[in-house]
Amino acid sequence: MSDSLADDLKDELLPEDEQQEMFEHFRMVVDSGQAPLRVDKYLSDHLRDTSRHRVQLAIEAEYVRVNDKVVKANYKVRPLDVITLMMPYRRRGIEIKPEPIPLDIVYEDEDLLVVNKPAGMVVHPGHGNYSGTLVNALAYHLGRQGEESEDGRMGLLVHRIDKDTSGLLVVAKEDAAQIELARQFFHHTIERRYWALVWGNIADDEGTIDAPIGRDPNDRLRFRVCADETQGKHAVTHFRVLERFGYVTLVECRLETGRTHQIRVHMNYIGHPLFNDARYGGDRILKGTLYTKYKQFIDNCFALCPRQALHAKTLGFVHPRTRKGISLDSEIPSDISALLEKWRRYAGSNTLEEEE
Repeated sequence: MSDSLADDLKDELLPEDEQQEMFEHFRMVVDSGQAPLRVDKYLSDHLRDTSRHRVQLAIEAEYVRVNDKVVKANYKVRPLDVITLMMPYRRRGIEIKPEPIPLDIVYEDEDLLVVNKPAGMVVHPGHGNYSGTLVNALAYHLGRQGEESEDGRMGLLVHRIDKDTSGLLVVAKEDAAQIELARQFFHHTIERRYWALVWGNIADDEGTIDAPIGRDPNDRLRFRVCADETQGKHAVTHFRVLERFGYVTLVECRLETGRTHQIRVHMNYIGHPLFNDARYGGDRILKGTLYTKYKQFIDNCFALCPRQALHAKTLGFVHPRTRKGISLDSEIPSDISALLEKWRRYAGSNTLEEEE
């Protein structure tokens, strides 16, 4: 267990399904002979390489607890009090190697930056992907060329998107920004809108999917809708139809919560898996004709966009320092754009032969 709060505040968040959970980063028991002392002063005195300001930031974010209860900075610790730091992400300890990987940065200031992640890029090293990740690129961009570090200034991630999902991600540059942005995610005040191409012609022009999500016990790489929140985590997705192509539909999904694979699981749950989503059955023909020409058309579509057709298009949040609202939008990437155009031509033709 580390005694450095600075280390803990530099760790990055786990996938979005764990943003609602709190994880213990350290625990200490106050000495039996301790005189009453403000908890912020006590922690700054007892934690290595940690300023009182950083401690106060954690307390303001309601991450510091005494005897399992959230406390204010002026709480006075007493003998045998149990102090814990509970944060909405697990601790990390992976060595980061800066790599000169190009980044599509759509916004940057002294506190944070927003990147438009391409499909195919893993966000954080691990599980066989220890190079070529977004964090490796951030480490280089933020000035740690030539160094390796477990917890250095490689950018403090506040959320993730899947490897094969493209789109916007916000990255904090310092502790206060990360804590405030994490708090906004925790309280569902971040605006996140995705564009997704799904199988089938959705009946309603708009709707809400309110269904808890948990890990699939038969496949640890998949998630599923559960019977109730005792088996899964509360999850809400709002959707509206943007364009109809007959056999597939383009929808905008607004996340109210942020669970791993939430859009992919929810759209599959209502019978409309994402187009070419191999993990949830969208990589085969689910709607359409039996003709060979149609099968060839779908195969060409899969080759054109060889991943789930999902893009994190819009991101909105309150700036942690200025308190001004920031709303950012990104262009649809070329693979999904080409896929949509192909479906427009097909939907606008009388026969597949005319489209081809």
